Amino acid sequence: MKSFCCGIDTHAHVIPEHFPSYLGSAVPTDWPSMASAHECHKNVMIAGKNYRTVSDKCWDTQKRVADMPSMGLTLQVVSPMPELLSYWMEAKAAQQLLRYTNDQIAVMVAESNGALRGLGAVPLQDMDMAIRELEYVMQTLDFAGVEVGSNINGRPIGAPEFEPFFAACVRLGAAVFVHAIRPAGMDRLIGPAPLQQVLGYPTDVGLAAASVITSNLMQQHPTLRIAFSHGGGTLAMLLPRLQQGWSTFPALKESVTVSPTAQARQLYYDTLVFDEPTLKHLVSTFGETQLMIGTDYPFNFHDRTPADRIRAAGFDAQMQDRLLQGNAQTFLGLKL
Repeated sequence: MKSFCCGIDTHAHVIPEHFPSYLGSAVPTDWPSMASAHECHKNVMIAGKNYRTVSDKCWDTQKRVADMPSMGLTLQVVSPMPELLSYWMEAKAAQQLLRYTNDQIAVMVAESNGALRGLGAVPLQDMDMAIRELEYVMQTLDFAGVEVGSNINGRPIGAPEFEPFFAACVRLGAAVFVHAIRPAGMDRLIGPAPLQQVLGYPTDVGLAAASVITSNLMQQHPTLRIAFSHGGGTLAMLLPRLQQGWSTFPALKESVTVSPTAQARQLYYDTLVFDEPTLKHLVSTFGETQLMIGTDYPFNFHDRTPADRIRAAGFDAQMQDRLLQGNAQTFLGLKL
């Protein structure tokens, strides 16, 4: 099956080719650096260990753009590798690292001749600093929005202390893309380290999405545009149980002011589930206006044929267009 080029990828990552020296007296333990690996690859070094070996497509704009036609893409929205969000660092150090990363994304966007848009990162461990960096990426860099982690040092994004940040996102018109980070439950997995990405990530994303529903965040900010990676993770399977619980337990119905199912249909999700029947189930559960392409490019565990997968699912032409580009345009606030 041959891809056609009209898709918008909302889930793709950037790692800078180099990281700057820390501007301070004591370098944070988790301050990243890059070390040479084999041809066209480097090792991302964090806390003295190789966190991940990555290809130059993480920072080489031209190689990235050259891959897009075969994937069926005309636009790719790029955000930092989630580990770079650095919520565990002291806030001033994290802000320094994220400012550099945001500026590097802006350089790639400028080099892409319109093929890339940026999602920035902010130090959510400090609300005032996070909002200032949000203002910078939206007003100075003209990004589409920000990427945030599924939890901030163990606190879910629906927790009340993060509400001012989401209020600022609404004020500034920022789209919010939620990606799994340092997921809960790793002690329950048996097997090698990649199981964090394979099983841990969707679990944490599902719980993050559920926290947005149970905190009534969308009732406070109904125009907030917030999306969840990996198809919303486990949320599609949790939702019927949450809905039934809402109908069964008076305390839950009193706490959650609007039906969980209705709230879930206000959120956005990417299509990164690697399976056509699962994709069709997500469209049925969340609505045909809420799904959009996500690939996890350029990491090894990414969807190399996202447009073809949507076509293979058997959607009609109108729904294909929504999944390929229309829903992403709405989420990103792009002018049509």
